[in-house]
Amino acid sequence: MAVQNGKSTGPIALNRRARREYDILETFEAGLVLSGSEIKSIRGGRVNITQAFAQERVGEMWLVNAHIAEYKGAGNKFTQHDPTQNRKLLLHRKQIRHIMREMTQQRITVVPLRLFIRNHYAKVELAIARGRRQYDKRAHDAERSTEREIQRATKLDAR
Repeated sequence: MAVQNGKSTGPIALNRRARREYDILETFEAGLVLSGSEIKSIRGGRVNITQAFAQERVGEMWLVNAHIAEYKGAGNKFTQHDPTQNRKLLLHRKQIRHIMREMTQQRITVVPLRLFIRNHYAKVELAIARGRRQYDKRAHDAERSTEREIQRATKLDAR
């Protein structure tokens, strides 16, 4: 993904699976605490957030299971980072309290939807989401396919 004048031209990593597995209730943006080799790897697009989720620890939010590949130009093994280490999320206290209140409900989790760069800073779009049951996923897929068929039919009629 190209970055021009500090503005991102699009997401670096997407979590498409989250939109199918969960009903998105609310979204918000959080910063990430990263080392130099991690941000270089992110700018290179070598990141995977499909298995990631956010977790609260001692009043702070952490991104768990996000995979940021090692940066090959970082030098020796002492300057490299662990690809799956937990990373601190930068949020306001008020936001953290709100998220914690929501997470006490049943089947509620916090998942990342996309990772992007804004004004030279890596950001992650988090979502408070409720897990879908298997029959909900099937119904959602059927609904999307019928919408797609309707769109195709209207395009053909317009010609």
